[in-house]
Amino acid sequence: MQKDNITNNNKELQQAKQQTTDSLDMQEDVVKAEELEELIKNEKLLKASKSKKKLEQDSQEMESMFLADHTHPYFDEEPQIGLLPKKYQEPITLSRGCASMPQSYKVVSRKERSICEKLHVSNWLEDIKPPSAQGYFDYVEVRFKNSHKDFYKIPEGLEIEEGDIVAVEGTPGHDIGIVSLTGELCRIQMNKKKGFNIDNVKKLYRRAKATDIEKWLEVMEKEDAALFTTRKMALRGNLDMKVNDVEFQGDGTKAIFYYTANDRVDFRQLIKELAEAFHIRIEMKQIGARQEASRLGGIGTCGRELCCSTWLNNFSSVGTAVAKVQQLFPNPQKLAGQCGKLKCCLNYEYDVYQDALKDFPEIGVDLETVKGRARYHKVDILKKIFWYSYIDSSDLIPVRAKDVKKIISMNKKNKRPEDLESFKAEIKPIE
Repeated sequence: MQKDNITNNNKELQQAKQQTTDSLDMQEDVVKAEELEELIKNEKLLKASKSKKKLEQDSQEMESMFLADHTHPYFDEEPQIGLLPKKYQEPITLSRGCASMPQSYKVVSRKERSICEKLHVSNWLEDIKPPSAQGYFDYVEVRFKNSHKDFYKIPEGLEIEEGDIVAVEGTPGHDIGIVSLTGELCRIQMNKKKGFNIDNVKKLYRRAKATDIEKWLEVMEKEDAALFTTRKMALRGNLDMKVNDVEFQGDGTKAIFYYTANDRVDFRQLIKELAEAFHIRIEMKQIGARQEASRLGGIGTCGRELCCSTWLNNFSSVGTAVAKVQQLFPNPQKLAGQCGKLKCCLNYEYDVYQDALKDFPEIGVDLETVKGRARYHKVDILKKIFWYSYIDSSDLIPVRAKDVKKIISMNKKNKRPEDLESFKAEIKPIE
C-alpha cells in the first residue's frame, strides 16, 4: 500500500511539474508575442518619422529652388540656398548716379552709371577726335541729384574723365558731383542750351578727396528727414504747396527745396523756420508737374519706367490736337500720365501721322453713290483705309484713301459711282 501511495504521489508530482513547464512555455510564448507587437509598433513609428523628415527635406529643397529661381540678381547677387532673399536696400547715392559707395580718386564705372542714373547720356562722340582748329574742350557736364546738371570749366593742367567725383564751385562753398559728359558732345549740349552764357560758367576745383566724400554722404542721409520735416512745417503754416524733393549741397552749407504749387505761395516764414531748424542756407525752387514726375519716377501704363525719369529732359507741349490727328478718343484717364498732363509719348508718332496725312483726302466727308449715300465712320491712317456704310445699312465697307479721294473729286463734279462695293479694299487678317 505504501508503495502504491508513493507511486501515486510521484505521478502527481510529475504531472504538476509537467503542468508547470507547460504554463511557463505558454508565458514565454505570450512574452514573445508582446515583444513582437512592440517591435512592429516601433518599426511603424520609425518609418513614419523617416517619411516625415523626407517630406520636410523635400519641401525645404522645393522652397530653396523657388527662391533661387525667383530672386532677381540685381537685388541679391548671390542667393543662399534654403534662406530667404536679402531685403533690398536702396543706396543713398543712387539718385546721384552711383550704385555703390564712392571712393576718392576712383572713377565710377560707365556700367554702374548707366544702370542707376536717371537721364543718362551716351557719349557717342567719345572715340572721335575733335578738329585740330578747335582743340581740347575744357568744359564738362557735372551731374548732381536726379536731373540736376550743370556745366563747369576745368582748370589748366587737370585731366578729368567721365565718372570722376569732383568738387565744384557752389553758392556759397563747394558742391560734389559726378562728371557725366566731356569732350565734343559736351560742347554740343552747351550750344543747345538756350540763354547760356559761357562767361558765367563756374569753376571745377579738383577731384573729390576722402573727407569731401565723407561729408557728402553725411548730408545725403539728412535729406529724407529734412523732406518730412519741411512737409510738416508747410502743413502747420497752411501753405498750399507740395514739397517734392530736397537736395543738400556737398559741403552741407546749403539746401535746395523743390516744390509744386498752383498759385503763388508766401513761404518767407517757412524759410525762417527751416533756417532755424537746419542752420544752413535755404533755397526754394518751384517746378512743374512734369518735373515733379521726373524727380519722383514711376511706372507708366506701358509697363516701363517713365520717359521723363530715364532719358527725356526736354518737355514739349502736348495738345488735344495731337490726339485727334492720331484718331485717339479724348479720354483724359487714358491720355493723361502720372503728372496729370497729356502723355509726352503722344508726340512721338505725331510727325509720322502728319506725313501720312499729306496725301489723304478730307476726313469725315460722306460719299455720294448711285446706290445711296455712304456715311463716314472711322479711318486707319497707317493702313490708309476709310470705313463707310450706307445710311440704311450697318455693314462697314473698307475703302482705300486713294479711292476715297477719287470719289470725292467725282462728287465735286456732280458725278457719282455706282456703289462702294466696287472700291472695297481687301484687309488681311492679323496672324
